[in-house]
Amino acid sequence: FWSACSETDAWSSKEKSVLCFVIAVTFLLFTLGEQVAADESWMRFRGPNGSGASESEAPLPVEWSEELNLAWKNALPGPGASSPIVVGSRVWVTCYSGYGTPEDTERDIRQLKRHLCCYDLTSGSLQWQQAVAATLPEDSYYDSGVSSHGYASHTPVTDGERVYAFFGKTGVIAFDIWGEKLWSRKVGSGSDPPKWGSSSSPILHRDLLIVTAAAESQSLFGLHKLTGEVVWKYQSSGLDGMWGTPAIVSIDGGHSVLVMMVAGELWGFDPANGERLWTQKATESRQAYASVICDGPRLFAFSGSGGGSLGVRLQQDLVRSSVPKALPEVLWRSPIGTTYATPILHQDKLYSISRNILTVMDAKSGQRLDQIRLKGAKETGGPFGSLDYPSPVIDSGKLYYLNARGQVYVFDLDSELEPIAINELGSEKETFWGSPAIADGKLILRSNRSLYCIEQVRENEVDAAVIGP
Repeated sequence: FWSACSETDAWSSKEKSVLCFVIAVTFLLFTLGEQVAADESWMRFRGPNGSGASESEAPLPVEWSEELNLAWKNALPGPGASSPIVVGSRVWVTCYSGYGTPEDTERDIRQLKRHLCCYDLTSGSLQWQQAVAATLPEDSYYDSGVSSHGYASHTPVTDGERVYAFFGKTGVIAFDIWGEKLWSRKVGSGSDPPKWGSSSSPILHRDLLIVTAAAESQSLFGLHKLTGEVVWKYQSSGLDGMWGTPAIVSIDGGHSVLVMMVAGELWGFDPANGERLWTQKATESRQAYASVICDGPRLFAFSGSGGGSLGVRLQQDLVRSSVPKALPEVLWRSPIGTTYATPILHQDKLYSISRNILTVMDAKSGQRLDQIRLKGAKETGGPFGSLDYPSPVIDSGKLYYLNARGQVYVFDLDSELEPIAINELGSEKETFWGSPAIADGKLILRSNRSLYCIEQVRENEVDAAVIGP
């Protein structure tokens, strides 16, 4: 545009200078607005450092339906178990198509594609999507455990300027926020022993994109976020049976520790170079589905298959490479575990939901404080029933738990442990396997068919809410 204006004689030099100044200021304001929004948004799996807690000032509605407080709904190009992320006015989510879907009649794995889609947060309109053909050979949908979640289970992550998607054997791909591909990097083409596929989501730490390629290569990668260059790589068979997402713990003095729960153990790394600093015996479980919960130097880790949980405290010297064998202090151990959903911390209480049972624990002692069964929970049907993949989130002192059927149980955490509302969206053919995202008073949910935005909607806006099937 500026080039065209410069070639015309219709404008004086002064007018061109003024136009240039206006364009520059507009771009600066746009950039600053996006950055401010990014600081308040949901940029990775389970939001700020994986806490699941919203920092939005606008509270979410307590009740909704297809007719009430549904700001918009739009169709997705295919299913997926990944979660949406939000920055500024943009929502990103991944999907897959062509194979392993209800529309797949020929069962031709060569048709498998993965999608990164960008939607407008306010209107729900599709801004852009990028389809990526799968690198073959892939694990069969019909002869492995991949059918329990599909081929889009890793939640993307963003720094507000770029979006990073991990597509398993197809690799890691970086896009700018307008959908332009920047770089790609392969991180392995293997399969985990039971062939369940992988689901650990990438995270960002300073200039590094940290990717857990447990199934693909039994490896943890630190990639430079601008180029995709491998800065460090850590490989271990101990990553088998791990499907959670790592977290970064900040310690006094400016140090950080990369922490993750694996089968039976809790690991700590130096995120700058990938050095494993310590290994803490955790539980007897052979699987680790949930992600670590961080609260300053305190960590809480839950394992599946009845393995229980534990709380530990990190110390300052644990981040120094000169003491790699030092262990964190164990605060407590408990037989209370979880299955797939990551528990959440609120005011020194841990809330864990597994198999339609909500358990409240004291974060200081690990003791069970309360427990209830979620009444009225519906199953999705099929061979896997209602897998509780979605993790609970908290906003304005209220806990929101989404199950696979699209029901959201809402609890006021300042009151007795009973739901104050049970909301439901979707049809019997829809499954909800991704965790919700929260931004600017909006709750974003994804199913295998649609993307939903829940918001306090005025009555005259309801008729315009649904923009897609």
